[in-house]
Amino acid sequence: MNVDDDAKWLEWVAQQFESIAGKDKEIDLEEFKTALNVKESFFAERFFALFDSDGSGTISLDELLEALKLLIHGSEADKLRFLFHVYDVDGSGSIERGELRTVLKSCLKESSISLPEKTLDDLTGALFESADSDCSGAITFEELRAELEHFPEVMENLTISAASWLKPPMTPPKDHPPRYLSPAYWHNNGSKLLFLGSYLAVNILLFTLAALKHLGSGAWIMLAKGCGQCLNLNCTFLVVVMLRRCLTWLRATWAAKVLPLDQSVLLHRLIGCSVAALSVLHTGAHVANFVRLSQTNDTFYLWEYLFTTRTGIGWVYGTASVTGLALQLLIGLMSVCSSTFVRKSGHFEVFYWTHLSYVFIWTLLIIHGPNFWKWFVVPGFLFLVEKIFGVFLSRTRRLYIVEINLLPSKVTHLVIQRPPFFHYKPGDYVYLNIPAIAKYEWHPFTISSAPEQPGTIWLHIRSLGQWTNQLYEYFWHQGDLRDCEPDTKQQKKTSSEKWKCLFGSSDVEQPVVRSEDEMVEILSYRTIGSPNGRTANEEVSGKACENQRLCHIKCYIDGPYGTPTRRIFTSEHAVLIGAGIGITPFASILQSIMFRHHMQKQTSRSQDLTLNENLKNDNMKLQKVDFIWINRDQTSFEWFVSLLMQLEGSQADEDPSDRFLEMHLYMTSALNRNDMKAIGLQVALDLLAEKEKKDSITGLKTRTQPGRPNWNKLFQKLAKDNKGKVHVFFCGSPALAKVIKGHCEQFGFRFFKENF
Repeated sequence: MNVDDDAKWLEWVAQQFESIAGKDKEIDLEEFKTALNVKESFFAERFFALFDSDGSGTISLDELLEALKLLIHGSEADKLRFLFHVYDVDGSGSIERGELRTVLKSCLKESSISLPEKTLDDLTGALFESADSDCSGAITFEELRAELEHFPEVMENLTISAASWLKPPMTPPKDHPPRYLSPAYWHNNGSKLLFLGSYLAVNILLFTLAALKHLGSGAWIMLAKGCGQCLNLNCTFLVVVMLRRCLTWLRATWAAKVLPLDQSVLLHRLIGCSVAALSVLHTGAHVANFVRLSQTNDTFYLWEYLFTTRTGIGWVYGTASVTGLALQLLIGLMSVCSSTFVRKSGHFEVFYWTHLSYVFIWTLLIIHGPNFWKWFVVPGFLFLVEKIFGVFLSRTRRLYIVEINLLPSKVTHLVIQRPPFFHYKPGDYVYLNIPAIAKYEWHPFTISSAPEQPGTIWLHIRSLGQWTNQLYEYFWHQGDLRDCEPDTKQQKKTSSEKWKCLFGSSDVEQPVVRSEDEMVEILSYRTIGSPNGRTANEEVSGKACENQRLCHIKCYIDGPYGTPTRRIFTSEHAVLIGAGIGITPFASILQSIMFRHHMQKQTSRSQDLTLNENLKNDNMKLQKVDFIWINRDQTSFEWFVSLLMQLEGSQADEDPSDRFLEMHLYMTSALNRNDMKAIGLQVALDLLAEKEKKDSITGLKTRTQPGRPNWNKLFQKLAKDNKGKVHVFFCGSPALAKVIKGHCEQFGFRFFKENF
């Protein structure tokens, strides 16, 4: 900060202090805890004791400013000295092993990390033994400083959360050109913008021609007819973007490069909003015209124009007014019930059932408008064929849920019989109906198992709404279902052996070349043999058995339907970013990618022409895959941790710098490594991971990073990899999607978003 910034900051601190301290102009321990927003009182008490320089039991403004100046303006040594005093609980001038264990235990609670006591002891031992260079049984300030110098990223930004609620106001960023004018934005959204521009131009043209055709009928009639003609187009196109099977088929053709097929849901919403707006204008213009007619013509009253067929307006027995008002009510009701507030507030069923009124809307439109049927006949026929075909397939595919597993954070893992001739691509989704939960409701879920896995398909369903919560509760209370009783000894032995044969092992001198059928059989054993996503060793745990049940519950599926992730195999450098349960489509993709990758490696060593031809047909251009998974808490990693372990194991004998798949895991509830409340823990986790060759949080070799990703730094690394054109595939919250899309535009990466 310069002098002016420093003065502004001091003024800001004084204002914030007054709002916290109140009339007594002092901050006591409880007020300090509240302001600091810590989960563990240990750090609040330690910081308070160090801030309270006179030992009065309260902190004055002068004491606070003095401490904050040290933390923000102080040297590296000053900040380290403060950290040392935090760890030196008894003030002896050195940190004992017991003190370090207490600090690390508080760090774990502050970061919402739960580890066994033995792991805590291992963490304490790893950090203590590394820092205590003279083996004196205590860590001095110089030893702590020497230890932290091995972690430059910690030393760069040593800070404290206590300053966050007293930090100066952020200076507004410099003005940049609107992102919509940047070349990268147009590169990423070219097909969508071209389509929307063309679609808007067609609407304007239709409106103009219809209005000019009724030029002599008055302004209200011109407006009504123009909107009516646009409604013919928009109501028809709503049908087109609902043709899921046709859109899935188009994804495999040249049309996927020209048409914004990945934006079908967005287009559906935009057109729906257009229909709502146009219908209001259309109805309002007709009502205004009826008011004019009722005042200038004594034949009919206004209410007769609106609510009767006496006027004879309309091509089917003069029903235009009556059907128009009914349409306005239905469209208004559907629009309100389609709002984000209704869909995301646990009332999805309201949205679902009101949306089914499209049948009545289309029927009324045919009766209401004399020309609508001409627009509707072809897409309406295709829609009817799709529906009949879908109902036929879903009802002939009378399937059963054969196994369920209740995972942390209320995630239900379903293992469903795979119907005959059910072919899908990684990342595809299906509509699921379980009569035992709701007889007539169908809900879309992404398939989380690989297409190469025969026999069953997997669905991982997060409890976010009424139906998904009912699903979880239904299986939670199914006490009559058999608990899992796997033959752990046989399964452990066979599964490990087959996995070793599939992806190789360090104790195998020569690679074994397998046929495709053998590879699929091995993969199916691995995936089916571990239906809850755990390795054989982990399946014997009591917790897994408690939540895993065999069952025989009837269900129906409709699909599969394609998604943007079908482009992954034609990418050169794919970056998969999943937030929370957004990993679901990537679970299937990762399994399939690694299967194909190892098939390619095996094929390159063989002369099997059939395998070569199959791989050629797969058209996989991938050179590198980066997988980024962001979770809020530790338990969420349990959903797919064994899958990630198996993927890591498949690359165990490869050079780290030349690995096909690179994983990046982030836990947002954990404090950043440059926060004083987390420095010791993160250093200890690094040291223990280096010693044991695995992460203490997940058990993976990949280290779980605390906090949120530094997207700018991460994307810079991706750009430097030089593995071809980078395509980023994201599944998660819309807010995070905007952030990542902005970075993609900055670096010139293509961005694809899965519906979440």
